[in-house]
Order: sequence, then C-alpha cells, then structure tokens
Amino acid sequence: MSIIGNIIWLLFGGIIGAVLWFISGLILCVTIIGIPFGLQCFKIASLVLWPFGREVELGNFGFGGMIFNIIWLIVFGWEFAIGHLVIGLLFCVTVIGIPFGLQHFKFAKLGLIPFGARIYQL
Repeated sequence: MSIIGNIIWLLFGGIIGAVLWFISGLILCVTIIGIPFGLQCFKIASLVLWPFGREVELGNFGFGGMIFNIIWLIVFGWEFAIGHLVIGLLFCVTVIGIPFGLQHFKFAKLGLIPFGARIYQL
C-alpha cells in the first residue's frame, strides 16, 4: 500500500517538493557555515521524495545539535513547519487527502527540529 501512496505522491507534487528542499540545501551549502543546514535539507528532501512507509524519530542530538536546532528554528524551521502544517490541514479537509496531510505533518516535525532526527523504514 505504501508503494501506491508513494507513486501517487510523486505524481501530485512529491517531486516538486523534494526538488525545492534539494535546492534549499544547495543554496545553504554555498557557505561553509551553511553546510550542516544544507545537509539537513538533503535529509528532508529524501523523505519528501518517498514518504510513505518511513517514519521520523526525534532523537538524541547532544549539545551541538541543540545549538544547531535553535539556530535552525529561528532562521528556517518555523517557516518550513508552518508551511507544511497549513498544507497538511488543507489536505485533511477531504477523506482522500488525510494520508497526504499526515505526511505533511511528519515533514513539519522534521522541518522544525532536523538535527538528531532519524528517518527509518517501517
């Protein structure tokens, strides 16, 4: 069932979302300071490309990860999280869109605190 969900996801905007996250990562990797943030964008892009059957676990990020998460939250994270929350709520208006809305809620969680998060297969 997750394969069907992923194929529908790709056809109706998943590729565009993944490309946008990838471009964000490339832009952030232009400077040395932005490389850790760009790598997190690449991690999120891989999840956005194929989200069904994968889960996000917010985990142990340590002191350095906490500092990076705070910087991420202030500079980038809240915009990404609000965007994915709004899109998720719009999808959840219909019964057919609920699985896609839940995926956007997963992206909002990862977009808010990406450092130390782990993406794994179910």
